[in-house]
Amino acid sequence: MAATPSLVAAQGAPSPDESPVIVVTGQPLADPPAEPAYGVQTLDRARIVAAASGRLENVLADAGVTQFRRSDSRAANPTAQGMSLRALGGNASSRALVTLDGVPMNDPFFGHVPFPALDPQRIGTVRVRRGGGAGPFGAGALAGVIELASLTPQQAGSARAALAINDRGESEASGGIAGALGTGWAALDLRHDRGDGFWTTPAAERVAASVPARFSAWSGQARALVPLAPEVELQARIAAFDDRRTLRFAGADSAASGQDASLRLVASRRWQVEALAYVQARDFANRVISATRFTPVLDQGATPATGLGGKLELRPPLGERQMLRLGVDYRQASGFVRETAFNAATGRITARRRAGGQVADLGLYAEHDARLGPVLLTGGVRLDRGRISDGFFEERASDGAVQRAVDFADRADWQLGWRGGARWQAGPALALRAAAYRGFRQPTLNELYRPFAVFPVLTEANATLENEVLRGIEAGLDWRPAAGVEMTLTAFDSRLNGAIANLPIGPNLRRRENLPAIRARGVEAVVAATRGVWRLDAAGYYAAARIVGEGASAALDGNRPAQSPRFTSALTLAWQPDDRRRLSLRLHHVSAQYEADDEADRLPPATLLDAFARWPLMRDLALVARAENLTDARIVTRRVGNSTDLGAPRTFWLGLAFSR
Repeated sequence: MAATPSLVAAQGAPSPDESPVIVVTGQPLADPPAEPAYGVQTLDRARIVAAASGRLENVLADAGVTQFRRSDSRAANPTAQGMSLRALGGNASSRALVTLDGVPMNDPFFGHVPFPALDPQRIGTVRVRRGGGAGPFGAGALAGVIELASLTPQQAGSARAALAINDRGESEASGGIAGALGTGWAALDLRHDRGDGFWTTPAAERVAASVPARFSAWSGQARALVPLAPEVELQARIAAFDDRRTLRFAGADSAASGQDASLRLVASRRWQVEALAYVQARDFANRVISATRFTPVLDQGATPATGLGGKLELRPPLGERQMLRLGVDYRQASGFVRETAFNAATGRITARRRAGGQVADLGLYAEHDARLGPVLLTGGVRLDRGRISDGFFEERASDGAVQRAVDFADRADWQLGWRGGARWQAGPALALRAAAYRGFRQPTLNELYRPFAVFPVLTEANATLENEVLRGIEAGLDWRPAAGVEMTLTAFDSRLNGAIANLPIGPNLRRRENLPAIRARGVEAVVAATRGVWRLDAAGYYAAARIVGEGASAALDGNRPAQSPRFTSALTLAWQPDDRRRLSLRLHHVSAQYEADDEADRLPPATLLDAFARWPLMRDLALVARAENLTDARIVTRRVGNSTDLGAPRTFWLGLAFSR
């Protein structure tokens, strides 16, 4: 995109009769100086767009981020794509907060992340910070924060387009345009994916009703950046998506959709200000098919939900060696589920249900960073007022007669969160750091009020669930042993009190309950080495996690939390002489994990080898080839008794990419 006065910095000061040059960035306020005390890991755009699957969730796996299930958004139920870190387990609701340009992305009803709405082609950087505590929207950042940043005007160019097809005939198409809009900047992006899917059901388990995992999704967004004055910028975003999937059996369809809007004001003057407001409208529908009769047993017709919130942060001028952040934030989620249950044998309606409510959190936070010579110090505190209200559950017979109707009592509480850290630059190439934190997470509307079935297992909701509370400490080092080589090593110890889990209470029956605790200890190592046109990125994440059980959960004491591998690792070797050419190989390994907390069903380890190639054909056009799971490894993503689901087999993609 050609440079314009509104998009580039001035070369020298303007003359007295000239207006000052306004620079549009699309960025938030600068990171606090002591942020490195928390061991932030960053993935750049080159790695994001080189994912062989084209899926952002697989990019995040390289940073140790885990999903509730191993499947990506082509072959997982959307509600199972909750994110977590450091083997803290999961029940499909995210224990990590995912933000895009500072706006929370987690679904307001379920807590999962709508990955079909997050096209990697639109993402400029990914930053992962582990551990809970203070900071904006800290009430949702129990296990950490995954910060996604959209392309800057400088990264976006004026036009982008990509088209790819794989050896099963599935396709991806995306594109975007961007450019100056007056003294500001605007961009429009679209993406569409579709495919008849791969077989998630092993050949030995297939029946007449078995089908591949079909999928179809589209998403789009428009962004505008408007300079209001020198160093004052208004950023606006509207977005929408629609995602449809079929899993395992004909008729086992799901549909998720959403519309988002946000405004962010950034003032980088002497008194720095960042103000944000957003709204989410989401819906979800799902049909459960009997695994024995292959007829509908549950039709979750709709789950309309609304999320809204915002923040206001002030940074008074304290000089170059200090930063004080004072802020307030608010998040609210409301919604309900409407579903119909059927008798699998007769097809008759057995019950009609409605359930829902509202959860809200108002937080006040303050954080102070200071530089004392080679030492960076940081400390922060949050005070949150959480409220759960308007909860209800209603069940009617097929003739409309009320069988059960409950209005749950409203409740509210106060929570104190905090975090603190230090980083000492011990020498030119070595820094030592340590941090401690306390954070919490409210239960989601899904956990509180919505029962669900993954046939034949029924899981009951629990309107009395309490908050999850995490306490943790960590220590590590950042080392540059040679030019072009960076290494980080972190050891951590975390205890998650009141962890929400699906507790077995009978044959094929579970209920969401607060466990006494999950204890996780581990080590994380990340290495990045660059030599000329070659780059090596390697990471290993080890976590020894166990459930602390007693009373009703005594049988789980000492067990490993559900869906929590002991070890994950990623290694990427890339040859990239310039921005237009790249060849890379990625090796990703995940160790064995258990389907549920009772350790009854084991998912074996899996190792994936992916490849990516981009080669210019002419000035603005490149050939892109991708290969997923080159060795065609068997990836078990779900196992309940004799029922197994599999991940993506070997898949080859070929396409074209245009950028200007």
